[in-house]
Amino acid sequence: MKKNNIKQLTLTAAAVLALSFAGQSFAAAASFQDLSGIPAKDKILQLQQRGVIHGVSDSQFMPDAAVTAAQGIQMLVNAFELNIDLLRFIKAPQATDYFASANNDAWYANALIIAANNDIGLSADLDPAKNWTREEFTHQLILTIEKHSNLPMIKIMPVDIADNADFTNGYDGSIQRALALRIATLDSAGKFHPAAGITRAEAAEMIYNALDYIAAHPAPSGGLPE
Repeated sequence: MKKNNIKQLTLTAAAVLALSFAGQSFAAAASFQDLSGIPAKDKILQLQQRGVIHGVSDSQFMPDAAVTAAQGIQMLVNAFELNIDLLRFIKAPQATDYFASANNDAWYANALIIAANNDIGLSADLDPAKNWTREEFTHQLILTIEKHSNLPMIKIMPVDIADNADFTNGYDGSIQRALALRIATLDSAGKFHPAAGITRAEAAEMIYNALDYIAAHPAPSGGLPE
């Protein structure tokens, strides 16, 4: 968060928000036991050990379960270490200050507040309980990367996507960038399946690929590409 974005208010966010993610396990001592046959197993376990993702219990990740908007946002907040440490608030912020459909007492409330104040392109009419599609998660992941990672600029050559006509207007650019950075992939038929629900395993794999790309491609000193 840039210093010039600090709100000149009076109550520290850190004083009113503890990063407690209710309903998710922070224990990393035991590996998930339900990843047999999951192609991204090794990536998921690495993210677990690094504290980036958490299961529904110490031993269960539920890789095939759908990812809700709330869960997806929590993943992004964790993965990219988003915070509101430099912000000041007149009163304790609530999730409903930013998203009318949110529940201020829900486990995801803090994550929504953090995400909203980090400007990752979330709509005010967000429904935290709605299952995210592959294109929705990918779009938000790319926006988060571009907002909070100082990546070198690259020239992207669009690829042919067999089901390109199925994309929601405005998401195709994010999908192309995700493919170019090898964060996402097409299936053997050249399809992305944008409207299909994204699973927890698929979302975790994309996050792993994104973090791996960021680590391998630091921006040149001075922040400008050569």
